[in-house]
Amino acid sequence: MDSEDSVEGLRPPRGPRPSGGTGAFRGPLPYLALLLSRRLRGWGGVSAMAAACVLTASLTLLPLSRTVDENAEKSAQRTATAVPATAADECENPQASLPPSGADGPTIERIKARKNRKLVVGVDQNSYRWGYRNSATGELEGFDIDLARAIADNILGDPDAIVFRAIPTNLRIPALQNGTVDLVVRTMTINCDRIQQVAFSTAYFRAGQQVLAPIGSRITGHDSSLSGQRVCTAKGSTAYEELNKQSFGAVFENNTVPNQLDCLVRLQLGEVDAVVTDSALAAGLAAQDPGVELKGKAFTAEYYGVAAKLGNDDLIRRVNQVLVGYRAGGGNSPWMASYKKWLQTDLGATAGPPAPLYK
Repeated sequence: MDSEDSVEGLRPPRGPRPSGGTGAFRGPLPYLALLLSRRLRGWGGVSAMAAACVLTASLTLLPLSRTVDENAEKSAQRTATAVPATAADECENPQASLPPSGADGPTIERIKARKNRKLVVGVDQNSYRWGYRNSATGELEGFDIDLARAIADNILGDPDAIVFRAIPTNLRIPALQNGTVDLVVRTMTINCDRIQQVAFSTAYFRAGQQVLAPIGSRITGHDSSLSGQRVCTAKGSTAYEELNKQSFGAVFENNTVPNQLDCLVRLQLGEVDAVVTDSALAAGLAAQDPGVELKGKAFTAEYYGVAAKLGNDDLIRRVNQVLVGYRAGGGNSPWMASYKKWLQTDLGATAGPPAPLYK
């Protein structure tokens, strides 16, 4: 793995860490979070440390956010608005992707021709179990990270032949369009609007939107109990889109943040009353804080895909070829091994990955 991973080489300081934490917090815990946690008040040690952690992670994301050309974000917005309304209306199977192929094409050849021979992948470093920085080792870990390494191994023969770049939710598409990253492997939902802007692999995970709120809250799920409640979502997320469709009177327009984990901070600080995010991510948030819980059932069905720039068909076909092998083997597949390691504790047993759909 290259030293450019995620936060341009920033890592937790070596040596002993300051004392004073509860030791109960699970997930990414930067050095500064322990110092900040001493100043936070509210739900107690575990929650305070979680909040400090997210605040620190949000700060470390800033340098890489700037690596994505602001013009690219504006271009992405123009592209989205330029898509005819009928394009999304006529979309029936957005999960259908190009047939798999192990052949090298122009995109893959360019990747292999780089001096460092590294695949550049946009990921998250704030989503516990999916893509997060291990505070003890300083390394990125999680379900999405495992898949990204499998792709690098297939293309370049080395799972460490990879540069990770931490990309906020709303900059995933601009990062691809601007060429900042080759791929995005970041719990990115495939939908009809997005397939007009980027290319997706076949689906590698099924999730859905769900509500997260404090234990004891009167909120019961995505229903009338949200009326008048302040709800946090990530900018550019499907959660925001779903609330736009049906909010039940929730106040969410001014409660958006760059990353889902930032919502947990706002919830802990009492700045919002609930969070709406993917059920898989919500479970990870709940696993980090015993003061919150999932409310109601998932109210959508969504599928995560690996995203690439439109036109990079050879790269998408190659990713689909990787996914064929990644799914193979049933209970002994690499996909299942990664699920059991990272997600089963929070999400429970699973029948396996979704079946691929091809065009």
